[in-house]
Amino acid sequence: FYGYVVAAACFAIQATGVGSHIAFGVFFKPLLADFGWPRSALAGAHSLAFVLSGFIGIFMGRLNDRVGPRVVLTVTALFFGLGLFLMSTVTSLWQIYLFYGIVVGIGLSPVDVIALSTTARWFVRRRSMMSGIVKVGTGTGQLIVPFAASLLILSYGWRTSYVLLAVFVTIMLAGIGQLMRRDPSQMGLLPDGDTQTGSAEFQGAEKGFSFREALRTRQFWTICFTNLTIVFALMITIVHIVPHAMDLGLPATAAAGVLSTIAGASMVGRLLIGITADRAGIRACMIFCFILLILDFLWLQGAKELWMLYLFAGFYGIGHGGHFTLISPLVAEHFGIRSHGVLFGIVVFAGTAGGALGPILAGHLFDITGSYSSAFWICAAVGCTALGLLLSLRRRVPF
Repeated sequence: FYGYVVAAACFAIQATGVGSHIAFGVFFKPLLADFGWPRSALAGAHSLAFVLSGFIGIFMGRLNDRVGPRVVLTVTALFFGLGLFLMSTVTSLWQIYLFYGIVVGIGLSPVDVIALSTTARWFVRRRSMMSGIVKVGTGTGQLIVPFAASLLILSYGWRTSYVLLAVFVTIMLAGIGQLMRRDPSQMGLLPDGDTQTGSAEFQGAEKGFSFREALRTRQFWTICFTNLTIVFALMITIVHIVPHAMDLGLPATAAAGVLSTIAGASMVGRLLIGITADRAGIRACMIFCFILLILDFLWLQGAKELWMLYLFAGFYGIGHGGHFTLISPLVAEHFGIRSHGVLFGIVVFAGTAGGALGPILAGHLFDITGSYSSAFWICAAVGCTALGLLLSLRRRVPF
């Protein structure tokens, strides 16, 4: 079944794109050491790339609904690679906002939307499980790319490391994109590898809300605000956990290891939560993830030793990975596949809006207080808000 090739390609897209973007946290301290910029200003470039990728992702989802992913991925891979290459030449803060915030942001825009929306089209009965497998790619990238980047920086410096990362990203994303197909019908196939066109799964895959119909529902905007609030907290952790660990006195490689532990745990969480959600339900599994994340943010307040940070990273990674696995199937469960690309693109943009604001606020609070404590308290409070929104969510009508 060619759907497994598509899923493998989506796995690799996630590993390459998200892993390279997350590696910005490893470049954080070297850039601060060379230029002495405020943390909030440097985090702003990462946030700009994040929110711009989400906004452009809406249009990438629309293009995927209509024409498919191959051309889109090839063109955006060139932007991604170019932006990373230009990062090796920066001498001023405005250049980081242009090269990383805008050029890399354009390149990053299709990574989540196309990978998860395409997976949702190829699978129905095993949608959550296959989404989980694809999102394991994100954990794989988070595990490998930041750690490899930290070793490259130690050996060659951050400028050469950006050049090497640019070459890797361009070749991987453009090459993998050639394996992608929008949906099974382009190859005369059916979702899940079915052979009967009258199957209930196939009929369900063809139905769903139109774009305009979905926008008029309370459920759609509840999902958007849920994603906005939880990603606000998640991106604070991803961007600032490495500098926070180094502020506690950990060496750079050990601090990067905390981020890698989050990635490893998220791989387990994505797979197990995805498998469980196909049986126990998407909403129930997402509630579990949110409760776990809230408890982790509270634990982080007292985590001062290396083992405490690694314990945090292990449980946090499960909740983090579970959420990002379930958000695409949640949209499909409520609104079907008819306009999934653009609807999921809007939900992702809502998340990137929150995720862009979070790291800036955390950096600003650190600049004022010299600590991340208040930022982590905010993460716990915002996590409770996301949980309340999720608990209020009910399916309106079947389709």
